Amino acid sequence: MVTKYRELFNSQFSQEKYEAFLKDLAHDFNYLPSFRVAESPFFISEKLKEQLLEGCKQLVDFIKREDFKALTQKSLLVNYHVPKENEHTHFLAIDFGICEEDGEIIPKLIEAQGFPSIFNYQAHLHKKFLKQYPFLEELSPYLDGIDETSYYALLRRTLLNGIAPEHVILLEIEPEKQNTKIDFYYCRKDFGIPVVCVTEVIKRGNQLFYTNERGEEVLIKRIYNRVIFDELENRKDLSLQFSFIDDLEVEWAGHPNWFYRISKFILPHLSGPYFIESTLLSDLEEIPEDLENYVLKPLFSFSGAGVIYNVNRKDIEGVMQKDLYILQKKVQYKPVLQAIEGNVKVEVRLLLLWPDGDENPTIASNVVRLSRGEMIGVKFNKDRDWVGGSIGLFV
Repeated sequence: MVTKYRELFNSQFSQEKYEAFLKDLAHDFNYLPSFRVAESPFFISEKLKEQLLEGCKQLVDFIKREDFKALTQKSLLVNYHVPKENEHTHFLAIDFGICEEDGEIIPKLIEAQGFPSIFNYQAHLHKKFLKQYPFLEELSPYLDGIDETSYYALLRRTLLNGIAPEHVILLEIEPEKQNTKIDFYYCRKDFGIPVVCVTEVIKRGNQLFYTNERGEEVLIKRIYNRVIFDELENRKDLSLQFSFIDDLEVEWAGHPNWFYRISKFILPHLSGPYFIESTLLSDLEEIPEDLENYVLKPLFSFSGAGVIYNVNRKDIEGVMQKDLYILQKKVQYKPVLQAIEGNVKVEVRLLLLWPDGDENPTIASNVVRLSRGEMIGVKFNKDRDWVGGSIGLFV
C-alpha cells in the first residue's frame, strides 16, 4: 500500500535473506516459533493509519462508557468471575481486517480482546527485520509518539506496576507447550519476570508462591495472566492448588474478567463504518437466507477455535446456548500486500497498553497476520509462503 517501500523491500528480498532472518530469530533461545513467521512486514500508509486510529478510538470510547461494566456484566455470569477486578483492562488487542467496501480500502473490526498479546516478541521481531533491511529504520511499528525506549518503559510499568520482577510471574498452562512461548522467553529476558505453570503455584492461606531456580519459595505479588480459561476448563488432568475465583492477596496484570468483558461479546453493540454487523443468536429474529455471507462465532473462544466459516441452518439451529454465539456478516478482505508472487490478505492487530493511573490506553505497537486463504490465523496458512505473523510499519 506504500509503493516506495514495497518495491524497495521486494527488490532486496531473497530466500537466503529470509533464512538468515529466521536463523537470527532462532538464535536468541535456540528456538524458532512454532507459528509461521512471514517474509515481509506490512507497510501502512498515512490514510490507512488514520482509519485504524479512528476505528480504535471509537472502540475505546465505547469501552470507557460509564455503563460499560453494566452492559458487559452478563459476560461474567456465564463464565469465571474473578474477585478484585480493577477499573479498566491493562491490555487491548484490536483486530482490523483490511477490506474493500464500495471499491475503497477500509479497516473493519474483526474482534477486540481485553487480554495481552505478544508484546515482547513484536519488539524483537522488528529489530530482526532491521538487521536484514536497514532502510526500514525510516519507518516505525510504534504509535502515539512512542519509540522503542518509551515502549519498553510503558510495557514495564504495565506489567510490574512498581513491583520487583521476582515477585511478578507470567502465568500460563504448561508454558513450554504454548505456540506463543517465544514471547514468554522475551518477557523473561527483557524484564526478569519468571514464567510459571499454573500447576507450580503454591497457595498458603490467601497468598500465592512459586519456587525459584534456587529452590526458594517466593511470594507472588502480581500475576501477568496469560491463561485462557477455555483451555483451563478442558484440561481436567491438571491439578491446581488454587482457584482463580479465590479471594487472593495478589494484583493482576490483565485481570481475567476483562477477557470476557472485552471480547466478541461487545460486537453487537458497535455500529459505524469500521464495525461489522453482528447479532447474538438469541436476538436473531430469523435465519438469513444468504448464509454464505455470514460466519458463526462463539463469543469467548480464542485463536479461531469454534468458528464456522461456511455456516448452514443446521449449524445455527444446533447451537444450544444461543446467547453465547454471534452471527457476523462476512467482509471482503482485499489482498493489498504485493508479494513476490501474487497478493496477500492482511489483518492488523493494534496493541494497546493501559497501566494503572493512566486515564486512557496508549496505542503502543501492532501485530500483522498475512494470509492467502479463507482464514487469517497463522495456523491456517502453514504450507504457503508470504503468510503468517509479521509486523506493521507506519510511514
